Amino acid sequence: MKFSVFQVSRKGGRENNEDRMGYCYTRESGLFVLADGMGGHPEGEVAAQLALQMVAERYQKEAKPMIRDVGTFLSSALLAAHHALICYASDKAMLDTPRTTIVAVVVQGNCATWVHCGDSRLYLVRDGALVSRTQDHSFAEQHRAAASPLSFANRNILYTCLGSPTQPVLEIVGPVQLRQGDKIMLCSDGLWDSVRESDIVGQLSANSVSQSVPQLVEMALHNAGARSDNVSVIALEWETPNAAESTRNISTEDIGDGEFASTFQDSALGVMEEDLDDASIERSIAEINEVIRRSAARKI
Repeated sequence: MKFSVFQVSRKGGRENNEDRMGYCYTRESGLFVLADGMGGHPEGEVAAQLALQMVAERYQKEAKPMIRDVGTFLSSALLAAHHALICYASDKAMLDTPRTTIVAVVVQGNCATWVHCGDSRLYLVRDGALVSRTQDHSFAEQHRAAASPLSFANRNILYTCLGSPTQPVLEIVGPVQLRQGDKIMLCSDGLWDSVRESDIVGQLSANSVSQSVPQLVEMALHNAGARSDNVSVIALEWETPNAAESTRNISTEDIGDGEFASTFQDSALGVMEEDLDDASIERSIAEINEVIRRSAARKI
């Protein structure tokens, strides 16, 4: 398995960078994840980091060296991340839960399968054309699909994410057969909200990922100006020939059974997957809802 990969994250005009991303791989499988901690809720950077941590830990346990059922893995990993956020908020007696969007893709057996929740996106570009793009879990995307008007106030409102009191909506696509030269890009809304889709496809088509990703990020920052959101991108090119981008190519042929490489960083957030049984999850959700109810009652 061979691929080129490049990633960039910039704070933009925000005080903190609440985006997190990374990838890990075995000899026959690769996982790429990007999460965007949501503003308007506490500790967005914690939500994004914890989501990545949970997904990466599950991958490292199950990729031996391949994931047996990728769709099941992706859905269970994201639900584990969602439950971890609920438990984190409950343990700290928070009035609101940290929340994050997320997009993740597993590449193995010449196929890609991806999942997303919220409005972090995945683009698949082939031969100068957009093959596939995730559809945002937002009211704006729903209205675009229905060709109906939408008030500006509701433009960026999401109807699902990880960490909300309700069960998240997960959308899984694949497996999609990959061809040599296919490019897959994961990005936060700080990029796609400020760069036209035609420019995204054009840059990815005309340049290597190590060239196109920085150019797209700079374009987003320039277009958004002082109001720029965090801008984060991770992109890969499938089966790039060794002669191209030799310093950024990854070949997994020398990785042994049970071994993996990772750019994910461990976090001391204190939430372990073993703690996430169904009963504790339900108790955590009930406790958070009760705290919110009592807080609202005091304000009346």
